[in-house]
Amino acid sequence: MNLKSGTIEGFDTFSQFESLKEFNRHMEMWLLDHKKDFSKGELIGLKKLVRFSAKIPGVCNAKIGTILKAINQECKENILSRSTFKRMILKGKNMGIFTVYETERKNGSQSSNLYVFNRYPSNEPPKQETMNRPKETSNLLKTEKEQKINKRKEVPIHLDHTYVSNRVPQAFVEIVKCFFPEAKVIEEYWRMAQITAYGYELHHETDLMVNLAIQSFKQLIRKLKLTKAVKNPIAYYSGILKEKYFQYYEERLNEQHKRGLIQAKAICFEFNGDILEYDWLNQ
Repeated sequence: MNLKSGTIEGFDTFSQFESLKEFNRHMEMWLLDHKKDFSKGELIGLKKLVRFSAKIPGVCNAKIGTILKAINQECKENILSRSTFKRMILKGKNMGIFTVYETERKNGSQSSNLYVFNRYPSNEPPKQETMNRPKETSNLLKTEKEQKINKRKEVPIHLDHTYVSNRVPQAFVEIVKCFFPEAKVIEEYWRMAQITAYGYELHHETDLMVNLAIQSFKQLIRKLKLTKAVKNPIAYYSGILKEKYFQYYEERLNEQHKRGLIQAKAICFEFNGDILEYDWLNQ
């Protein structure tokens, strides 16, 4: 059965919103999801329909001709046709953005449609009903409820050390898993070891990398157990690694120099007008 036509104030009970601000917020969420589904002209028509639904938040019974006239007068040209506006209505109705009710005059002839905007589906508690809505609206609320029930929340999956990538040496995994059992964390600690080794061009020496990584990790754990000063364990671990690699690199250079494998080259610099030389391998 069609609704009887009347003034917009007579349809205030159809509004699903407490205020204009709430209506605008839900419309913003609808557009975030479906703006791309409308053409430029259809989007203009939808936004104007929203503006005509401001007096009673989310409810409009204006004639299509009235809405089109307002749009084309603002732009001073006929930029939106009746067929484009009707396509927008069909799309918006199918997407659930609003519900369309036909109204009739007292003599039974068809009058302008009633457009009732729907709330954006979310996990918020349902609004308290103040009256018996038309059957179509009840079905809409039922559909929203089913969508909420069927919507599955993504729960992060935590994988233990048995899921660590094969690229991480097992000896390193065995040490780290005792304190940080998650696969993702173990892989992050090993990644820092690789980055540091690469900086010293030692990333191909796997045994050395594992040895220094384990030493650095043990030093980190000692620090964590003895003090609460470490705010970011990964960053602190990275600092230990850099110090370990620097010591190793320096010791290896000194050893190569003693064995005559490399020649020392003095660094020349100027100080107070004098040219000075500094041999860092033979201080």
